[in-house]
Amino acid sequence: MHLLNNEISFPDPSTADADGLVAIGGDLSVERLLLAYKMGIFPWYNEDEPILWWSPDPRCVLFPDKLKISKSMKPVINKGEFRFTMNRVFKEVVTLCKTINRKDEQGTWINSDIVEAYIQLHEKGFALSAETWFEGKLVGGLYGVIIGKVFYGESMFSVMPNASKFAFIQLVQKLKKEGLQLIDCQIKSEHLMSLGAELLSRKTFNDLLSQCNQA
Repeated sequence: MHLLNNEISFPDPSTADADGLVAIGGDLSVERLLLAYKMGIFPWYNEDEPILWWSPDPRCVLFPDKLKISKSMKPVINKGEFRFTMNRVFKEVVTLCKTINRKDEQGTWINSDIVEAYIQLHEKGFALSAETWFEGKLVGGLYGVIIGKVFYGESMFSVMPNASKFAFIQLVQKLKKEGLQLIDCQIKSEHLMSLGAELLSRKTFNDLLSQCNQA
């Protein structure tokens, strides 16, 4: 397994082990995180572990043109009870993704270092949040990294049914109008698959990423 040092570099993602682990160590500096995402690598680790860097195979992605809005979601959107914003409360969204109780999950991988690192990315213009509001209260949202024409989703939360899904749909539609080509969903989930996500091999994903980085 590749151990990172102070040099801002990563091994080729194709060297990942069977679980998708590419490297261990390094830091969460803006420069290292940007390089990682451009190479299809992302950090994911528990608080009592060193930083672990991953490139899973297959990779879950969503193409904006293939976004699915279910029959049950259309009335939710059309009713107008939810309000959508972007980047209004980035830190609060990340913090709620960290602290929200999730069914069948114990704890969270989002630690204080992760929160600080992504706030720095946000301040540099490379991370964004999408928020859902109901009666003036924040009830759902998500955050992720945006580089060029690719959005790399990181985490979402919801305290009301459909709130995070609403934020995701609104975000995809807005970014699509701005030329977004690809959404990296990282790991398969039924929630994401229901929205139109699909699985690509690591090689196909990284080839596509290279094209988007050059566009």
